[in-house]
Amino acid sequence: MKKLSKVNTVLGTIPAEELGIVAIHEHIGYGMPGSELDTQWWKTPEQRYEETLPKLRAFHEYGGGSFVDVTGICNGRDVDYYKSLSAKTGVNIIACTGFVGGDTALPHFARASVEYLAEVFVHEITVGIGDTGSKAGVIKVGVSRGGKMTDLDKRIYRAAARAALATGVPILTHLAIDAENAINIFNEEGLPLDRVLFGHADDGVNAQNTRDTWIAEQGGRVGFDTFGYETELPDPPFWARPRKERLDHFLRFLGEGHLDKALAGVDANCSPLGWPGVKGHTVNYLFEDLIPDLREAGVDQATIDTLFIHNPADFLSIQK
Repeated sequence: MKKLSKVNTVLGTIPAEELGIVAIHEHIGYGMPGSELDTQWWKTPEQRYEETLPKLRAFHEYGGGSFVDVTGICNGRDVDYYKSLSAKTGVNIIACTGFVGGDTALPHFARASVEYLAEVFVHEITVGIGDTGSKAGVIKVGVSRGGKMTDLDKRIYRAAARAALATGVPILTHLAIDAENAINIFNEEGLPLDRVLFGHADDGVNAQNTRDTWIAEQGGRVGFDTFGYETELPDPPFWARPRKERLDHFLRFLGEGHLDKALAGVDANCSPLGWPGVKGHTVNYLFEDLIPDLREAGVDQATIDTLFIHNPADFLSIQK
């Protein structure tokens, strides 16, 4: 096994070996731009704190080590808040630069060039996010609504590839649809595809149109990271999927020999901003349901460690 490198967390850079069990694709609080002005769902900082702290404390008590927050620029990212939460709970929090999707970028960024966007990403990774002193540990990109990458999405993906090459941090994507366009961009920029985690391969809307096996065969990593969004919930979201169907999909992917390319998460939103969120779904689904489901399906401890400890540590390591 190659020697692991280091990872940027909001409280500083740590050895990747110290990440422990990783929740790979999550949110402290996610909302669309302008959500702070929505009077129906607006929350005070105190309310957000009361909603979030117990979930992170429980995550730590279950044995969780690190929480990757993929709330991009313009979506409610609050790094000073993350620092406070990390210090109080003992959970490593990894913040991102980038955008959840082009449709979440405010006009200043939507009009920007690839060169400018790459410069912003590199600055947030190597110097810091705003005046927080904290460096981003991952880059977030995404496919906007509609199922096909827009011109803005493509500019953001290209800028992310350049920033990933310059800094050594990895890229996580929102959705794994239209992967052909994404992979073409990454190949043109010379970015090794194992530095990209193509996320939400399992979500109930897009799973049928996601070429998960093909992505793995090209060298990309594949995220099954919407576990817990089940049709069995009292009020399931539109991207929900039957619990057994999702688990079977994941087990089938592993059975095809792609364990080294697989990562799993639950895309939890600890305190949704500007929308009600999904009741009954938290980051702790990972411990309360997902890992027990895997064990019941016959997945051994070594494989579980690979999925939640070793693969994330390798992926998140700064590699230059």
